[in-house]
Amino acid sequence: MNEECKGDDGGDGRIHFAFDRDIQTIAISAIVPLKSLPEGARESRKFAQVLSSIKAIGLVEAPVVIADTRSAGTWYLLDGHLRLEALKELGFAKVECLVATDDDTYTYNKRVNRLAPIEEHRMIARAIERGVSSADIADALGLQVESVIRRFRLLEGISPEVAEMLKIRPAR
Repeated sequence: MNEECKGDDGGDGRIHFAFDRDIQTIAISAIVPLKSLPEGARESRKFAQVLSSIKAIGLVEAPVVIADTRSAGTWYLLDGHLRLEALKELGFAKVECLVATDDDTYTYNKRVNRLAPIEEHRMIARAIERGVSSADIADALGLQVESVIRRFRLLEGISPEVAEMLKIRPAR
């Protein structure tokens, strides 16, 4: 598992990890969202994509939780509100979660990295190289197969140097 660490050593010279080393399976009923979903979120295209992705290939990114220090067995959801709602709608009782060591909701909810088109292309290319069909990818992302193929072919005819420069531009 890829671990993230905080830049602060807490003054003791040791690096403090932002997450526990192990993923923990938690009852969805024990997870308390820290925010309500905006009106219409369940009818949004993004929610439909999350729902179809979970149906097609399972949960890709684990929700992030932190333990409620005042109530044993209760967890606060820091990141993954749409994923949690989708899991509820699909009837899941439990979910594997990353357990945060700090209540750092600002980082999770305000500093989300958007995928650059080049990175999206590379993710699709890797999935296809691993044998996932473009139809399965399209189904998981809620896209048309033609759109997945266009994204797969994004770099055809583009030099590696130019592709490298383009990868730092986020999608808008």
